[in-house]
Amino acid sequence: MNNEYIRWKSKKLKDNDLNIELEKIKDNNEAIEDAFGINLSFGTGGLRGILGAGTNRMNIYTVRKATFGVASVLKYGSSVAVAFDSRIKSDLFAKEAAMVFANCNIKVFLFDRVSPTPLLSFAVRELQCDGGIVITASHNPAEYNGYKVYDSKGCQINPFTSELIFKYMENIDVFNELPNEMDFNTCLEKKLIEYIDDSLIDLYMDTVCKQAFYEGSRSIKIVYTPLNGSGLECVLGAITRRGFTELKVVKEQMYPNGLFPTCPYPNPEIKQALELGIRDLINTNSDILIATDPDCDRAGLVIRRKDEIRILNGNETGILMFDYICNMRIKKKIMPKDPVAVKTIVTTDLAKKIASEYGVNMIETLTGFKFIGDQIAILEESGKEDSFIFGFEESCGYLSGTYVRDKDAVNAAVLITDMADYYNDIGINILDRLEQIYKKYGYLMTYLGNYEYPGMSGLEEMKKIMFVLRNNSLMTKDYLKEIGHLHSDVLKFEINDLGTAIVRPSGTEPKIKIYYSSEGYDMIDSDIKLKKLISIMERMLNLA
Repeated sequence: MNNEYIRWKSKKLKDNDLNIELEKIKDNNEAIEDAFGINLSFGTGGLRGILGAGTNRMNIYTVRKATFGVASVLKYGSSVAVAFDSRIKSDLFAKEAAMVFANCNIKVFLFDRVSPTPLLSFAVRELQCDGGIVITASHNPAEYNGYKVYDSKGCQINPFTSELIFKYMENIDVFNELPNEMDFNTCLEKKLIEYIDDSLIDLYMDTVCKQAFYEGSRSIKIVYTPLNGSGLECVLGAITRRGFTELKVVKEQMYPNGLFPTCPYPNPEIKQALELGIRDLINTNSDILIATDPDCDRAGLVIRRKDEIRILNGNETGILMFDYICNMRIKKKIMPKDPVAVKTIVTTDLAKKIASEYGVNMIETLTGFKFIGDQIAILEESGKEDSFIFGFEESCGYLSGTYVRDKDAVNAAVLITDMADYYNDIGINILDRLEQIYKKYGYLMTYLGNYEYPGMSGLEEMKKIMFVLRNNSLMTKDYLKEIGHLHSDVLKFEINDLGTAIVRPSGTEPKIKIYYSSEGYDMIDSDIKLKKLISIMERMLNLA
């Protein structure tokens, strides 16, 4: 039997749910090995894993271990901001992390209720903290939770810092107790932990509202769903501050609920998660549906045009926003002298064409919004922060300001409603504008393929697949050979005239992701090419 399981079983754990689970699996060697065979990896996205007992699970002890690691990197007497979303045990994990920080003499500014991830980034910057964490597993299913770490600029930590934290974690016992450890309430009394005032939340919403461009009729009708996550307060607050009154929230998904009872996979990119919102969109004869994920950093968009209902993908929403921002900045004469936009390498190349049309310098980064945040930081260091006008990634992540350094679904909601209001006032639908863009720049279709490899053997299988694909004759670019900010375990395939496929192992889930892109002379032609491209790549995966 696994020795670590035996050690955990011998302890009286603070969270009794873990004691119950350990007893339940005592005769299941496979379950024990899955929970204790490895340690939950601390990657570039921090921790993310299934809730439960074990070293390979999210629980107060793995949170404790990660927090000791982060505290070891921060200086004695530093400060951090701590936030959490609506997921199961998120509030418990946030308090545990806050207590560990406080006992390490690191001042903690703690949110007292579920809060969007971008609000955490804002708090780090506004409170001049040395770092921050947010307890969230983003858009993963209900059985997951996670732990994201931010630097003093409000940006997710870079790979170097992540590796350093992991090294410290390797030497930390999950049951480590500090001498004379103070409990949470004592830390509060000693003001080592301080709750964040609502005035900061108000300031954040006011700041987001400043990203809007248009003061129009406010006649559009909006449906919004936070998918039982953390977006309700800030998204509603920002939209209503902008003067929109025709607004309905999906009742079943309004309030925080980590079980996500109506959408087991609370991802605004997934149709199932949007079904109730689409129902309300139709029943209320509204114009748009906005959906945000549990930690409110991703935003999905659905458009109604007469009897047509269209779910936009992240690329489509992104190019609409980008085109709108450029157009409005030029109209209002507020385009910077040397404007800069940033996208990831897996995000549609259509954005490059739009950038060229408007005279915007388009910078490409690796996948992950932290790399977009890094580019904003570089601009800031050179005194060119105001040059940044937009950053986006295909997974529904958007940012039009520099007040945070992460994707911001509250920002996206403000821009979307602003854009919808403008197009409505000039007599066209958002879909009309999208079609104009495709007609001008090319009909480009994209698709994200997720190929899962679960369990202990999954990581090895993924390594094998990447090795085989890396040696395939159709591979045209290996990003491991890149020098600088694009160096990564990513492969690019350009297959005849069908399009491109970019392959990378996920940094947060046991899956390989393939980002497909095909361009044709119309949507039908693009779709045919895309399906052929997918077929070729999937045959390669099966052979690997």
